This record gives sequence, C-alpha cells and structure tokens, in this order.
Amino acid sequence: MSTLHDTLATHVRPAFPALTRAIARQPVAYFDGPGGTQVPQRVADAVSDYLLNHNANAGWAYRTSVETDIALGQARAAAAAFVNAVSPDEILFGANMTTLTFHIARTIGRTLTPGDEIVVTDLDHHANIDPWVALARDYGAVIRHVPLLQNSAQLDFDGYERLLGPRTRLVAVGLSSNAFGTINPVGRMAAAAHRVGALVFVDAVHAAAHAALDVAAIGADMLAFSAYKVYGPHVGVAYCRAALLERLDFPRLAPQLPKGSKRAESGTLNHEGIVGTGAAINFLAGLSGSGDAPLRDRLVATMNRLAVEEETLFRALVDRLRALPNVTLYEPPRDAPRHPTVAFTVRDRAAHDVARQLSDDHAVFVSHGDFYASTAVAKIAPQSADGGLVRAGLGIYSTLADVERLVAAVAAMPVSRKHQRPV
Repeated sequence: MSTLHDTLATHVRPAFPALTRAIARQPVAYFDGPGGTQVPQRVADAVSDYLLNHNANAGWAYRTSVETDIALGQARAAAAAFVNAVSPDEILFGANMTTLTFHIARTIGRTLTPGDEIVVTDLDHHANIDPWVALARDYGAVIRHVPLLQNSAQLDFDGYERLLGPRTRLVAVGLSSNAFGTINPVGRMAAAAHRVGALVFVDAVHAAAHAALDVAAIGADMLAFSAYKVYGPHVGVAYCRAALLERLDFPRLAPQLPKGSKRAESGTLNHEGIVGTGAAINFLAGLSGSGDAPLRDRLVATMNRLAVEEETLFRALVDRLRALPNVTLYEPPRDAPRHPTVAFTVRDRAAHDVARQLSDDHAVFVSHGDFYASTAVAKIAPQSADGGLVRAGLGIYSTLADVERLVAAVAAMPVSRKHQRPV
C-alpha cells in the first residue's frame, strides 16, 4: 500500500475541524463526499471575515462595497482557473448546480423550435436530465436518451453516436457518475456533438473533487459544479463559453449590465459563499507546494497528485468490499476509468439501516438511496428499488484507517444462515 494518500491526508486533516467530531469515542470517518465534503478552517474564516468586516451589496462607491467587488472578482478568477476558462467573465455563480442548470436550460429553450433534439444520458444525476426534459413540455423539444451498456454503469457510446443528427441542439452529460464513479468519455462525446453543430453541457459536480477540470480539453460549451462538493460552501458554479454567453438571451432585469457573466446572474448573489468558494479553490492550490506558480498550475498539480493517491486507496476499498460474502457491488467494468465512489448493498439489510448502523455504531458516514441518479440505479440495481444503495466516496482527508474501519464494520453485519457461504 502506497503511503502517498496517507501523507496528503495527514497533511490536510488538521485543517478540517469536522474531523475532530467523535461518536462513542470514535472519530468520524466521512465517506459522504459525493453528497457534500467537509470544509477547512480557512474557508470558514473567509466566510466569517467577509460577513463581519466587508459585508455590503456590490457596485457602489463606499469602502465595503468596493471591497465586495474586489472579493467577488478574486473568487470569480479563482473559479475560472479551476475549470481553465479563458476569462473570469465566463464564470457564473448561483444557488447550486441544479438551479443554475434549470436557469441555463430555460435560456437555451428560448432558442429552440418544435422538433429540435436534446440528448441526455441514463447515467446522469437528474439535475442534468430533468431541466432538459422540461424543454420538451415548454418548447416542443424531443428528448433522446443515451442508454447504458448492457445495463452496466457505463454509457453505450455507439448508441450515443446513433442519436446525433441534424436536429440535435444540445448534449447534456456528466463527467463522471455521482452514484457509481464511472468516468464518461466526454471529450469524444463533445467532439461528436460539435460535428453536428450541437452544444455540450457538462455536469462536473462529482468529478470536480477528484480531477483537474479543463473545459477546453473536454470541449465543454457549458459546465457546472457545486462548491460544497469541493470543500467549499453551498454555492453553485457554472462556466459558459464567452461567445455563447453573449448570444444567449438570459432572463434578467431590464437595467442589468449587458456584458459578461452579469448577463446570466440574477439579483444579489451569495457573497459570503462565493468568497468561501474562492478560499476553497486557493486551499487546494496551496497543497501543491509550488507557491510561486500560477494558480492554474498549482491546482493541476494538486489534483493530479490527489488522483494518483485516491486510486491506490480506492483500490483497497473496492477490493476489500468485493471480498465480503455479504456485499454486492454495483460498478462499471473493472477496466473502466472511474472516480473513487462505490455503490453497494449488504445482503438482507436495507441501505438506510446499513447507513444508520455504520453511523451510530462505528462513526462511519455513508450515503444511501438513489442519489438523484434514479434512472441509473433502477436499471443497474433494480432489486434495490425499495431501499436504494449504500454509497461510499473518498475525500482528500480519507485514510487507509478509515477504509479499514468501513470494511470491518460492513463485514461484521451478520448474514442470514441461508446466505452464508460454505466453509
């Protein structure tokens, strides 16, 4: 077992106050990152400092308003570096990824004519399905669904290509599955979409905590993620390519500024959350050890190192869960690329009960349900329809000791006699 991830985790863990929490004298092991990560102290400090010392509305001449403009600009620039946008003006902030996606989808709906086609996938979180499906009702769009490959947690790329045509206007796809961790071939999908003149909207919520995002490399015209799943506050972040941003007719107040991100953002934003988002991004960049390098370079260095370390730790988690007689894993093919999230069931136990017992008896926090990826979960694990799945995901603070505690706790859950393996 490589000690790289433990070394990084050991380095960052003191920065997270939540890791001092204990249940029955056991420190909490957080495997709920796919639903929301913990926050380092410097992020909480940035939020507090803004509220206590700089709180104001934006755009006016007095000191705290000017300071607010500067702070929001810095956070916007940090978010641009995080996704490798050309300009901070390509970054939009909102309540969360879901709200931003509905807003962008409604705006794109204004460009559609009846019969125009939108492609979504059966693997996605419904935040990247339902906003586009609503366009069928509101604007007469036709929705095409990319199927799963043999009902596994992997998209049928050939089936996707067959869906594209002269009426395709947009493809909505997740960079990776929030339920199963599957990394989708978004670059190839975007290239195919662009060949027929379609736009590409990428849900990067699950991927953002595990890989260096690069809108140029994957060919995203639009991309969205949630800061609270990348060690920040509850804020949504979206990227929209500059030329597209200027062309789209976003709903807005008549006096609203007509240029850049102000075309798309409505009303007063969550200033303190945006400041905290910038602090979270800078926290990640600061882990690179290259203090003089540009922000983007430092972010890429951190995320690339984290990806290597998480792969080693995740392999240990999956291999050990797979060896348990009372566990069934739901996952992509073993050679498929994935981010460090695994979904499973424990024989004879509802997912909710597993999650509660892990929490109450072992101080291990996991998620349960269908994680708003209900289409994918219903297809891949139809037998779990009543109770859903258990989901465990790694975070930057996860250690081998956490993994061992999770696996031991699951292994200790009794199996009924009729399901025990013979000795």
